[in-house]
Amino acid sequence: MSTEERERIVSGAALPDEQTFEFSLRPKLLREFIGQQKLKENLAIAIQAAKGRGEVLDHVLLYGPPGLGKTTLANIIANELGVAYQGTSGPVVEDKKDLAAILSNVEKLQVLFIDEIHRLPSQLEELLYPALEDFHIDYIVGQGPAARTIKLNVAPFTLVGATTRAGLISSPLRGRFGIVHRLDFYTADDLGIIVRRSAEILGIGVDADGSAEIARRSRGTPRIANRLLRRVRDFAEVKADGRITGDVARSALEMLEVDHYGFDEVDRKLLLTIIEKYGGGPVGVGTLAASLSEEVDAIEELYEPYLIQIGFLHRTPRGRVATPLAYQHFGIKPGSNQSRLF
Repeated sequence: MSTEERERIVSGAALPDEQTFEFSLRPKLLREFIGQQKLKENLAIAIQAAKGRGEVLDHVLLYGPPGLGKTTLANIIANELGVAYQGTSGPVVEDKKDLAAILSNVEKLQVLFIDEIHRLPSQLEELLYPALEDFHIDYIVGQGPAARTIKLNVAPFTLVGATTRAGLISSPLRGRFGIVHRLDFYTADDLGIIVRRSAEILGIGVDADGSAEIARRSRGTPRIANRLLRRVRDFAEVKADGRITGDVARSALEMLEVDHYGFDEVDRKLLLTIIEKYGGGPVGVGTLAASLSEEVDAIEELYEPYLIQIGFLHRTPRGRVATPLAYQHFGIKPGSNQSRLF
């Protein structure tokens, strides 16, 4: 499997020609959104209350690993409120002129979505604060003695921020969100429902065993489940009769080197590196990244959250430690000198 394919399976990142495919599978309303039950209930109450009062919804912060539905929920919030939606990303907004232009053009009660909000430059946060609290912008025009501050009013709006790194959001910015929710990894049952729903939308024949097999290997992430469904569909059309059964799904996913835990080559190499090269840990993430020829951010954002969630990895002050479950998975006894990579 190529590096690009592997990264896309783990992160769910879509190439341009797949964006229409991804968008077509996204639910449009809360009742269509599978999983995250408590989050949905709380959002539904807040949305209904805001609509009943005819007021703007409190600003919303959604955080959690990539691929769990933060962007989808931002669209759903706008749809449920019946208001306009505009989306952007923290790295795209480079200077105050960009942000001022976005804020000055928002419509009344509109939802403004900023993905990767933790990457918004700190100087832009200062411009954002009065817009979030008092719905105006303090914009400085000119330089030196001729500089003056212009106060521009903006329409009341709801900011929905999404991040995979909530700890990197400054306290002043985080404190301005009235609704804060974490998205957790999905259960296999919820992912099975998502797979069957996506298969129905795409006109793919899949039985219960086939959907369950894809769900089990999707790392608790809907975006990955939909991506694997597409890859398994290709396999079924070429190697089988086009219908996804349990056996067809297993054969396809084995070809993709995705095991029954959803581990790919890098997951296995990461765990085996800790076990075999560093005696099970602890080992620093920088050292681990150098050993794997991976970026530290990729390890912390793409691989570690799932491995920690299912109990294969511990993150300690001294470094990363492989758990007994990791040893058991690879059939290695703690303290043994078995070697698979080195």
